[in-house]
Amino acid sequence: MKPGIHPPYGPVVFRDKAAGAAFLTRSTMTSDKTIEWEDGNAYPVVDVEISNVSHPFYTGTARVLDTAGRVERFERRYGRGGAN
Repeated sequence: MKPGIHPPYGPVVFRDKAAGAAFLTRSTMTSDKTIEWEDGNAYPVVDVEISNVSHPFYTGTARVLDTAGRVERFERRYGRGGAN
């Protein structure tokens, strides 16, 4: 890697505003706000709207759309369109 062209890579806390969860990881993102973590150190904190803790796909609350059932219901209601 070329020296001097990459942003600094260090520990950052990402806080999920929807679920109230936070996790410490490494990133190039920075923030003016800081938070004291469980280890007693202060880290920059980045607030995110959604993460794996609150996203419906990861929590198992995602709805599956039944598109085949909708098509069949439409065909029953209005008949098949076009030439039969």
